[in-house]
Amino acid sequence: MANETKIQWATATVNFWHGCKKVSDGCKYCYMFRDKERYGQEPTTVVKRDFNLIRREIKKLKEGDLIFTCSWSDFFIEEADEWRNEAWQIIKENPHLTWQILTKRPQGIPERLPADWGEGYPNVWLGVSIESEKEITRWQYLHILPAKVKFISFEPLLNEITIMPSGVDWIILGGESGNNEGKYLYRKCELKWIEEIAGYYEKERVPVFVKQLGSHLAKELKLKDRFGGDIEEFPEHLRIREFPNNANKSPLSDSGVFDIKQG
Repeated sequence: MANETKIQWATATVNFWHGCKKVSDGCKYCYMFRDKERYGQEPTTVVKRDFNLIRREIKKLKEGDLIFTCSWSDFFIEEADEWRNEAWQIIKENPHLTWQILTKRPQGIPERLPADWGEGYPNVWLGVSIESEKEITRWQYLHILPAKVKFISFEPLLNEITIMPSGVDWIILGGESGNNEGKYLYRKCELKWIEEIAGYYEKERVPVFVKQLGSHLAKELKLKDRFGGDIEEFPEHLRIREFPNNANKSPLSDSGVFDIKQG
């Protein structure tokens, strides 16, 4: 239930429930669907896990661990509404762990926050996935909410981003991973798309984490890691893996919702 992970920006995953529904282009080749089908399970059925077992497993984690929360679902999916309050309670019981909650459903966050959320739990980071400018408005929903850290994951990055969200505390970047043939493939991610976003936010002193270049660039650049996740194989200027500073907001935190990239 609480597992070590190969996801570069987390140290463990905790899934309070499994299963999800596809909502946008970024979901097309979702790894959860691939793995669920491999195990003979229905990926669109949202199933609650044993919360008592989760509590026991969490005890094995150490202070400061970064927990990718619901990596096999979406923490704010409607089907989990009846279980979420208990999940919030477990999160609150473990203030020594940092819970990274990434969603494609930010419009549903306000009604699904705990009653004592206030300005945000100190150990919870809230993030949205933005794979292209079609989904850039997801940031508008998160931007207005209180949270100690608010972040964006541009992964899988499917198009160039020219409208840069403001008020962000952390940026994750990554191309899509997948197979060369079969049902779960991958789409193109150009190096300049990653460079432009990373360069913009580095200039604004917002922490940037380049997770992976993705399978397209791994093939194009002849990398050994087929998902392009080995930082030692990155172009030197993209070897960036920074984390947010919980104590400080970014210089953009009090600015508008979006900036237009210049140049």
